[in-house]
Amino acid sequence: MEETGLNLKEVDFIIDHAFREDIGSGDITSNSLIPESTTAKASMTAKADGVIAGLPIARKVFEKLDSNLIWKPIVKDGDRVKKGDLIVEIEASFRALLTGERLALNLLQRLSGIATETAKYVKEVEGTKVKILDTRKTVPGLRTFDKYAVKMGGGTNHRIGLFDLAMIKDNHIKIAGGISKAVLQVRQAIPADIKIEVETTTLEEVAQAADAGADIIMLDNMSNEMMTEAVKLINGRCLVEASGNMNIARLKGVAATGIDVISVGALTHSVIALDISQNICQI
Repeated sequence: MEETGLNLKEVDFIIDHAFREDIGSGDITSNSLIPESTTAKASMTAKADGVIAGLPIARKVFEKLDSNLIWKPIVKDGDRVKKGDLIVEIEASFRALLTGERLALNLLQRLSGIATETAKYVKEVEGTKVKILDTRKTVPGLRTFDKYAVKMGGGTNHRIGLFDLAMIKDNHIKIAGGISKAVLQVRQAIPADIKIEVETTTLEEVAQAADAGADIIMLDNMSNEMMTEAVKLINGRCLVEASGNMNIARLKGVAATGIDVISVGALTHSVIALDISQNICQI
């Protein structure tokens, strides 16, 4: 599963936790009605147009319940589907198909929703140098899944957490006594290969961050006109990120300011799940 960009141990950990929550001591309904040896065939179908993400995770859900699972994907993660398209055919224990159905669908629908929304944003900046980034506004415990889905939609991952990129914000600047001091203190404290980003809200702060040697400068909640001026001030000295209330309608105008990346919290914090159904085809 590592070739998909998903860490197998992480996938196992998340699914096992979800099983504890959902299955607990066992699926009392299915186990009471269905003989253990009964097998069945099922299929998953798209009920809306979108981009698929999470198939390897859904497969793992069923594999944990039936190691003899037969999984026949019709599409792969990152593929676009139309309403009515067949996504995957499955053959497994009837109990496994029913017990794992909700978890598999919950994850597949959520991740496909993220991939679908991300693809819309990516399409808006097509033909420009701008990349669409995600944020830390993810469901706690599902960040690696959410960020994987962003990649499947054509987006780019921002920092994973508080440990892999230094983000200096207003409260950090206040306690350090200014942007220059904050950048210097952080640079002295962290490994040289970790980048430093500074959040700015004014052109004065932009100039200070650029002069201090920031690797990335975030232009937070700025107008397009102010962002254009900020890009001129920075003059290629670092990567420039636009952030704050970014939506589809703004993207082309923001991209035209000369910034490099746009971060969008809505990709993961306001997910509309892609409608996908599972149906038993044969018992």
